[in-house]
Amino acid sequence: MAASYESESESEAWPGTQRPGTGTVSAAVREHLQKLCLREFPCGAGSWNKSRFLPQTWRTWRELVTKEEDVVSPGEETVEALLGLVRSPHSPWALLNDSNAEDSFLRELAIRNPLMITDTFFYSYFRSLRVVDKEVTLVDKDLLKFLKLEELVLSANRIKEVDATNLPPTLKVLELYGNEISSMECLCARPPAGLQHLGLGHNKLLGPLESLYVTADHWPNLVSLDLGFNDLTDLQSMVASLRTLRHLRLLVLQGNPLALVPYYRGLTIDSLAQLCVLDDITVSPNEKHLFRGLSLNGDLLAQEAQFVVTIGNLRGVLDTSVLDPEPGPEGPFVAYSYYVTYDFVRDEEGEADEDTGELAEIVKPSPSLELLVEESPEEVGEDVIKDIVGGVTEEVEGSLESEAEESGESELSVISGPSTILQTPRASAEELAKLRLRIDPRLCPSPGTVLFSTTHKPWAEVIPCSYEMQHSLRDLVPLKAFLLAGTTVTIVEEKILSWPVVLPAVDSPLSAKRGKGEKDKKGKEKDRKGQGEKEPAKEWTVPKKKKEPPKELRQDPPILQVLGRGLVILEPLLAGEPLVATVCNFGTVRTLTSDRLTLARVQPEKPKAVNPIYESDYHPEPLTVEVQIQLNQCRSAAEALRMFAV
Repeated sequence: MAASYESESESEAWPGTQRPGTGTVSAAVREHLQKLCLREFPCGAGSWNKSRFLPQTWRTWRELVTKEEDVVSPGEETVEALLGLVRSPHSPWALLNDSNAEDSFLRELAIRNPLMITDTFFYSYFRSLRVVDKEVTLVDKDLLKFLKLEELVLSANRIKEVDATNLPPTLKVLELYGNEISSMECLCARPPAGLQHLGLGHNKLLGPLESLYVTADHWPNLVSLDLGFNDLTDLQSMVASLRTLRHLRLLVLQGNPLALVPYYRGLTIDSLAQLCVLDDITVSPNEKHLFRGLSLNGDLLAQEAQFVVTIGNLRGVLDTSVLDPEPGPEGPFVAYSYYVTYDFVRDEEGEADEDTGELAEIVKPSPSLELLVEESPEEVGEDVIKDIVGGVTEEVEGSLESEAEESGESELSVISGPSTILQTPRASAEELAKLRLRIDPRLCPSPGTVLFSTTHKPWAEVIPCSYEMQHSLRDLVPLKAFLLAGTTVTIVEEKILSWPVVLPAVDSPLSAKRGKGEKDKKGKEKDRKGQGEKEPAKEWTVPKKKKEPPKELRQDPPILQVLGRGLVILEPLLAGEPLVATVCNFGTVRTLTSDRLTLARVQPEKPKAVNPIYESDYHPEPLTVEVQIQLNQCRSAAEALRMFAV
């Protein structure tokens, strides 16, 4: 092999006599062909193979016949040697790793018959073009030069609109996944009449008018349609338009907000009798039977999604109370409680209809508007506390009282004798705004969401949250965005300090009368002694212990501490899964010292019966909580009409 070769001039442009601008489909195709180096060594014609060809260069490429010489001229290479250079993975002229079979074929063709590589050949040869992730923004008219093009894949680009007049009329497959198309209207100007598959998933299709562009007037031969993971919301209008596509057999709508309504699959199957596959799941005869007749009442079904959030057992919580000193007679008395919070999307339409505000949603079923103060109570000014206590709305107080009556148990436990707890009222949203600088941001809901919490429970080895909440949402587009982002689950420890209230001593008339009566009684006894009467014998009785009046306690604002916080992925619900069940693991927070103190407190009367905890055998349970979020789905037409008929 010679040390160097001379390449023919590349002054001739690749497909298209005019060089297209960057960002077009033609520019991407041209750039890809240039990377194949079809006119450079070892491909193309040059000093390394010029003697193989006849000198009649005026003939067409069909008439050009290669001549294999028995003896290769000095300074030239055989075809087998040149093919070995492009086939060997260790060769510097090997194809890139992301190359396909078409690239390999073109390079070998450029070695065997380099004079075939012309514009005419390319435009008549290609039946499929795949331009993926090439920053394409424009489908230009040079595509019309591909006379036999049947498949065009332009996925993962930055296309916002497609001029349908630039699409070859021979197209049968058009894929535009992962672009920025906001409407199908641009495709309906002059779409390819023979198109059989249209893929528009993962775009930005939005609005009820999109159903007008999926009719047989525009796509008479469409067999497969993929509109998944857009922002389509009107299911009834969409299936009404799809019903006109007589050849439609495969349909993908999952990932759209309209697919979150419980009757989505049933209504779609009953509306499109000829459908064979919906969202990559074969439509069974049993499904068609169960949802028969549902489409006749489709307009009566409410466009509403329903979720059920369940929070189970909370495990591995550190018992912080064992680390606190015993309270003295003047306090403070410390009470701990634990609860779990999560955020869920705010339903703007539902709130407008039901006239329920953010405050009521947070309080019901369990209050979560406690004072989110990280500092100690002494650091909070008395004026702020008074403002908070005095500024509570009657709505919150009523909700708390009704909740206490329904639960039948107190949320707070104070380590002391008989006492009366003065409940500190919850703060409203206005008061919380005053303390925004003191709030742990981890305890605040994300923008556009509302914070929900379980009932406050005292410490236990296993804390049963026993929480279940149904969320009904009509604003489906923000709901999709929320599912893509996920929900944040937080485990919170609430610490409340209580102090005895010192009441001023006041002399009452009753005590004065009691003192006067005792004085008269003593005077009568003295008179009896003076008259010689004997004093009756006193009977010995057990002295009665005076009943102490209940202590009144005042409570400081709660001190909250985040024990664990994590994200629960909800995207599977958008992709067709009916349930997301997980155990959130926040790692280990318990220690050997705290567990020993807890064990000694649990069984103080039988210290010998308590099995000691040895460091070598110590394996603390991690902090975990069971979370389950279910998307309600109807299983029959009767169930859908019973639950969602307006």
